[in-house]
Amino acid sequence: MRQATSILTFQTRGRGFVDATPRISAWAQEQGMEEGLLTLFIRHTSASILVQENADPDVLTDLADALGRLAPRDHPYHHATEGPDDMPAHIKAALTATSLAIPLIGGHLALGIWQAIYLVEHRDRPHAREIGCHLIGE
Repeated sequence: MRQATSILTFQTRGRGFVDATPRISAWAQEQGMEEGLLTLFIRHTSASILVQENADPDVLTDLADALGRLAPRDHPYHHATEGPDDMPAHIKAALTATSLAIPLIGGHLALGIWQAIYLVEHRDRPHAREIGCHLIGE
């Protein structure tokens, strides 16, 4: 049994989805393992990671719209010191995921044909976001 770890940094353009699949898949394949489990963890409280459909971009648009309705910017939040986008970003991150577990089978991530790993930026401005990767396998 072997383990590998890394922290991958992704640049965001502000609110929206960044397809992290190519970089994460490449890193996992570079480890030379055939079978295992990849754990991903985002190191932020106003961004998240999701496995979601990669075929129709309307899915991501509708998901962003739904999250916006669940955590609207114009609500009178108590925590407002970092701007009007901050508290809604924390709520959206709490409602989505901060970690994922994805099997490695035959040296490849076992994502479905219509699945991708997305880093979701919930803040308005661009950020450098970090995803911790831990792969255990053989």
